[in-house]
Amino acid sequence: MVEKKPKPTIEIKLVNVHKTYYMGEVDVKVLRGIDLEIHAQELTVIQGDSGAGKTTLLNMIGGIDRPTSGEIWFEGKDIAQLSDGELTLYRRKSVGFVFQFYNLVSTLTALENVEVSTEIVDDPMDPGEALKHVDLADRMGHFPAQLSGGQQQRVAIARALAKNPNLMLCDEPTGALDTETSVNVLNLLTDLNRKLGTAIVLITHNPQIAKIANRVIHLGDGKVEKAYVNEKPIKAEDISW
Repeated sequence: MVEKKPKPTIEIKLVNVHKTYYMGEVDVKVLRGIDLEIHAQELTVIQGDSGAGKTTLLNMIGGIDRPTSGEIWFEGKDIAQLSDGELTLYRRKSVGFVFQFYNLVSTLTALENVEVSTEIVDDPMDPGEALKHVDLADRMGHFPAQLSGGQQQRVAIARALAKNPNLMLCDEPTGALDTETSVNVLNLLTDLNRKLGTAIVLITHNPQIAKIANRVIHLGDGKVEKAYVNEKPIKAEDISW
């Protein structure tokens, strides 16, 4: 008899989420009734063309922005209804962000850039340990200008990881990297997800990257067009770039 795998627990759930930006007399509807679940210990890829609403959706999940209407449930609370102070605590303690352009402080070393994030949470990972996880133990004293683009992105990942977040949200993390470096960064994210169990959400316009994910959500015109479980994720080096 084949043993059934335990059903993944839901880390965060969105219910009928809408986002409209009001620009003078023009209403720009970016999200149009999003329903989705992000599961713990999974790597989820959200894909779609430019303008599909991917970054706006990530901002909703990360508490950077609020929906115009709808619910976003995390640990029994609708974060869409939190006060500004409570939402700040949610971002600080529960979410790690990785952006396309690193956002490192140029006057701080790699170690110091990671230390900044650990100063705002209750139970952080040791900054040096976080850098070891991303294979930068020998670059801790280097400044961003002394690091390659891929190394800077790995520092950014370590900075997010060091918060010990429930969710790590990655906005086009390979968008500014060449193919070889992109493969290295994606392999790093999948390894961290597998070894540490951190739930990772990665958004991309490249449909090939979805092949590394446990779960795939395809956005189009502000709606979920398709969502499915990827039964056989592949390694980043096997993607047809």
